[in-house]
Formats: sequence, C-alpha cells, structure tokens
Amino acid sequence: MDSLMEQPVDIQELVKCIHVGLLCVQQRPEDRPTMASVVVMLDIENPILLQPKQPGYYTERFFTDTDSSSTNVKSHTRNEVTVTLLQGR
Repeated sequence: MDSLMEQPVDIQELVKCIHVGLLCVQQRPEDRPTMASVVVMLDIENPILLQPKQPGYYTERFFTDTDSSSTNVKSHTRNEVTVTLLQGR
C-alpha cells in the first residue's frame, strides 16, 4: 500500500486484488480465470476464491542433503531457463 494515497485502503480489498492477480498468472493458461470472471470476482463483496496454483515464470530452489558439513553451506539447484534474443540485420 502506498502511504501517499489520499484515501485509506481497505486491507481486505487489497488482499482480494492480490489473490485475483495470482489467479491470473498461474502457470497453465487453462487454470487462469476469464476476464468476465475476474470482473465478477472483483465486483462481489466476499467472493469464494480458489487457491492459486504455481505462477508462471516461478523459480524454486531445492536444497539437497549433500551439504558441506564443515562449512554448513547448503548446495542447491535451479530451474533451467533459456533466453533467446533476436538481433535485426
């Protein structure tokens, strides 16, 4: 919430907007709500919202049990992401 806003913000309304936003960025497009249902969810006072699934572009670290015991440093792996940049001629 921005402290410079002129009107006080309803915390429940803010949480509802964040929740609906998370529903809109789920990894699988078929899990995302339609725009019509988003409008309904935002318009209703107390909508029943589904629990959002994993968002798209989510990276997660997995800690393994092969930690270095002397330094107590955990090793981890990352999801592999590739980026392709198009260069004009």
